[in-house]
Amino acid sequence: MSAVIATPDRVRLAGQRQQTIALTHFRLMVVMLLFMGVTAVIASRLAWLSLFEDRPTRSVRANGLIPPRADIVDRNGVPLARTFDAWSIAIHPQKLVGDPREVAARLAELMPERTEAQYLAILKSRRKFVYLRQRALPEMVKAVNAIGEPAIAFGREPERLYPQGTLASHVLGWVRGDGSAVSGMELALDGRLIDPARRGEPAALSIDVRVQAAMEAELHAAMIKHQAVGASGLVLDVHTGELVAMASLPSFNPNAPGRGTLGDLANKATLNVYELGSTFKMITVANAIESGVVTSMTQRYDATAPLHVGRFAIKDDHPEKRFLNVPEILVHSSNIGTARIADELGPARTQTMFRKLGFDEASHLELGAKGRPIWPTFWARTTTMTVAYGHGIAVTPLHLANAYAALVNGGIFRPVTLMKRAPGQVPAGRRVISEATSARMRQLMRLVVMKGTGRKADAAGYRLGGKTGTAEKPHEGGYARNSLVSTFAGVFPMDNPRYVIIAMLDEPKGTADTYGYATAAWTVGPVISKVVSRIGPLLGVRPDEQRDVDVSDLLPLIWEPKGADPHAVE
Repeated sequence: MSAVIATPDRVRLAGQRQQTIALTHFRLMVVMLLFMGVTAVIASRLAWLSLFEDRPTRSVRANGLIPPRADIVDRNGVPLARTFDAWSIAIHPQKLVGDPREVAARLAELMPERTEAQYLAILKSRRKFVYLRQRALPEMVKAVNAIGEPAIAFGREPERLYPQGTLASHVLGWVRGDGSAVSGMELALDGRLIDPARRGEPAALSIDVRVQAAMEAELHAAMIKHQAVGASGLVLDVHTGELVAMASLPSFNPNAPGRGTLGDLANKATLNVYELGSTFKMITVANAIESGVVTSMTQRYDATAPLHVGRFAIKDDHPEKRFLNVPEILVHSSNIGTARIADELGPARTQTMFRKLGFDEASHLELGAKGRPIWPTFWARTTTMTVAYGHGIAVTPLHLANAYAALVNGGIFRPVTLMKRAPGQVPAGRRVISEATSARMRQLMRLVVMKGTGRKADAAGYRLGGKTGTAEKPHEGGYARNSLVSTFAGVFPMDNPRYVIIAMLDEPKGTADTYGYATAAWTVGPVISKVVSRIGPLLGVRPDEQRDVDVSDLLPLIWEPKGADPHAVE
C-alpha cells in the first residue's frame, strides 16, 4: 500500500501570497518611479517657464501679492500706471533642435510682425537668447508652445502698463523694459514706487483723468483745426496748488515711447518757455495797484498815438486813439497804456513782483524736466515797458498758471504739485498782493471776458474771467509776424475762484470762421469755453446765470461807441 503525501492548502496559499506581495511591490515601485518622473518633468517645465537661461536680469516679485513697483492712480483712484505679470516668448538659437525653416514658417504664421526670412535669420544666428514677443497673450503662448521646439522659452515677467494710453503721458513718463524709470512722475517717484514698505500702496496724483481727457480732446481738436505745431493746457486749483490737468501736444504712448518723435516727448507746459504776451498785463496792473502807482480805476493814460522810446515805438494792434482808464487798458488790451503804467512802476518794482511770482527760476514741480525762464540781462527803460505786456521775458505756461492763482486767491503764492494733497498738507505759501488787490483783479479779469478780448472764452453760467495773450515768436534777432503763440489765462468761477485754466496754441493758423485771424481771442478762446463747460460739473462748479462777481463800479468806466466791432482780435 503506497503512501500518499498531500501538500496542505495553507502552504500553497503562503507561496502565492509571497508572489503577490512581490508583484505588488514591483508595481508600486514602477508607479512611484513614473510619478517621480512626471513630477520632475513638471518641475523642470515650471522652472523653464519662470526663468530664462542667459536672459537679461529682470526685477521679480519678492512677494506674490505685492508688485515690484507700486501703481500710480489719479486723484479719484483711477489707474494710470500698473505693473502686472506678462508672458514673453523667446528663443535660444544655439539650442535649436528642429528644422529652422519649419520653425521659422510656423513663427511667421503665428507672429506676423516678422517675416519668415527674419525668423530664419534669428534661428541661424547662433545667438544665446532673443526675445520674439513681449506682453504676449496666453492664447499666443499656447499656440507657440504647440510648435514643440525645446529652444523656445516662455516666461512671466513684470511689465509696466499705462491703461489710459496717451492720456497724461507727459505727466506719467515711462519705465524701460528693465524696470528703470526714464521720465515724468515715474522718475520723480521712483524711490517711493519701488520701496518694499510702500509698494502695496498706490501713489495718488492730483490729476483728474476726466478733466485731463476734456482738456486734451479740445486742445487736439483746435490744434488740428488751426494747424498748430503744438499745444499745452493746465487746470490748477488756486487754493491748494494741485494740478488737476496738465496737457502737452503732440503726446506719446508710454506703452511704446519709442514710436514717437523726440519732440513729442517734451512737456510744453513745464519745459518750453514762451513770451506769453498780453497775459502779463494783469500782473503789471496788479503790481501797480499794490505799489500805489494806480490808486484809482479812473486814472487815464495817453493811448492817442504810438509811444516812442528812443528808436522803438510801442503800438496797439487795434488802437483806440484816446486816453484810456485802467479797466479800458485791459479790456482793449492796450500795449501803450500798459507800457505807461510800467514806466511809472520802474524796473526795480517790476523785477520784485516777477521774482515773487517765481519768474526768475525753474518751477518747483516734482517733474525733473523743467524750463528756466529767460530773464532780461539788462533792464533798460524799454525792457521794463515791454515785459509789462509779455515781450522780452519768457516763462513756461506753468509759471503763468501759478501767477494767476496768486492774483485771484487772495494774494497767496503757493508751490504747485502733481501729488494729491490732503487738507492738512496744503502749504501756507507767501503773500504777493493784498486781499483787496486780489479782489480788484477778479473784477478786472471778469470784465475782459464780459466786454473785451476774452468774450469768445466765456462759458455760460461759469463766471469765467481772464486775459488773452498773442505774442510773435522770436526769429533771427527779431520777431516773426506770422509765427504766433496764442494763449488764454482764465479763472472760474470769478465770484469764488477755484481753478485757473490755461490753454496755448503754438503757431496756429487762421481759418475761414476766424476771418484769417490766428490770435488768442479767435483760436484759444473757444477752447477755454468748451473745456470749462465740460469740466465745470465734474469739479463741482455748477453753472448759475444769477451769480457773478460784482463789477457794477467798473462797468460805467467802459466806453463802448455805437457800431464798435464786438470781436477784438488780441
